[in-house]
Amino acid sequence: MLCISYLWTIKLVHMTQAPARPGAVRRQHDREIIMLAVPAFGALVAEPLFVMADSAIVGHLGTAQLAGLGVASALLMTAVSVFVFLAYATTAAVARRVGAGDLPSAIRQGMDGIWLALLLGAVALAVVLPTAPALVNLFGASDTAAPYATTYLRISTLGIPAMLVVLAATGVLRGLQNTKTPLYVAIAGFVANAVLNVALVYGADLGIAGSAWGTVIAQWGMAAVYLTVVLRGARRHGASLRPDAAGIRASAQAGVPLLVRTLSLRAILMIATAVAARLGDSDIAAHQIILSLWSLLAFALDAIAIAGQAIIGRYLGAGDAQGAREACRRMVEWGIAVGVVLGVLVILARPVFLPLFTSDATVKDAALPALVLVALSQPICGIVFVLDGVLMGAGDGPYLAWAMLLTLAVFTPAALLVPAFDGGLTALWATMTLMMTVRMLTLWMRTRSGRWIVTGAAR
Repeated sequence: MLCISYLWTIKLVHMTQAPARPGAVRRQHDREIIMLAVPAFGALVAEPLFVMADSAIVGHLGTAQLAGLGVASALLMTAVSVFVFLAYATTAAVARRVGAGDLPSAIRQGMDGIWLALLLGAVALAVVLPTAPALVNLFGASDTAAPYATTYLRISTLGIPAMLVVLAATGVLRGLQNTKTPLYVAIAGFVANAVLNVALVYGADLGIAGSAWGTVIAQWGMAAVYLTVVLRGARRHGASLRPDAAGIRASAQAGVPLLVRTLSLRAILMIATAVAARLGDSDIAAHQIILSLWSLLAFALDAIAIAGQAIIGRYLGAGDAQGAREACRRMVEWGIAVGVVLGVLVILARPVFLPLFTSDATVKDAALPALVLVALSQPICGIVFVLDGVLMGAGDGPYLAWAMLLTLAVFTPAALLVPAFDGGLTALWATMTLMMTVRMLTLWMRTRSGRWIVTGAAR
């Protein structure tokens, strides 16, 4: 599978180096973007389905169990999302070496990322297991929900190393221009998780513990499949499987700026939720509805960003700066177009979407104008996601970190002023639009400068 992906990659590189008409170049970029983005979107959507399946199954056990699952899942997803740089940094590093025509080094780079994932997973396991009750209490779980949350969290923590390996291995395959395998693994993992949950929760009568064990088994199964694919490729191409301290350290160093970026973004979302809570029950309820939609729309745009990471890294690794510029330009056009389509869909779906979540007229009234802002901002979001992916693919992590810190500095006072001026939820989402606009400007300035274009097998 890796060999086929590599041969296809080399073919694409030669195609990019051959003279072509502008229309042919655009069609070529379109084919690459679709080939990578569509499977990536499927894999991204499959991830939250794990939580949905667990919620549907555990929900029939009782309200306390479902509340406990909600607290534990929030903790787990927060912990894992912090390490998403394992996928991003690995994708860029592997894609560069693929573009340079050095597949053994590409796989070796990927193995460094996987070893780093195992180390970080072990650390997370050592921290979360003994502190699970304290973490649950910190999140304010009720006395009835806390025991269930602690049970689920302790068992599910055993799956954290597997989840991090999945992130790193997904980055390896994306760097190899292969987003289909992650899609297949995600679908298989979702099905296995659902079947195991039903069997263990009800068949074995393990309750919420059965749901946790089912998820852990599914996660390690996914990790095993990824490792099998990567290890086979490593043996085929003579890539070393041993841990390399220098390589692992380099992977960690490349991930630090992306970690800063991720933490800054999560801080923005947490501040927005805290501000919405101060606005009143109707506003926080409406905010959660809108935020869930905003996150769903982000999956579609993030799929293009993932394609950008893989494609830009490959072009730069091949020394084709012009190809990288053209690919960036075309992906921005895709981001704007998809953003416009998503915005129109949000406007059209408003009368249908809100009743799915609430029948409260006050909540609907609070959500409607904010939804209009979400719709209007989608083309901006499209540009942001694409340029974010382009700069990640270029390995421009330090700039992304500083840009995100600047965005956080602009957003925080603006959001905190919303309750003071009695702006309501619409004003809060205006500040979210401001945040995305600042991100767009900082990313656009960087791409216009050309300083992100550093060619070669390593940045």
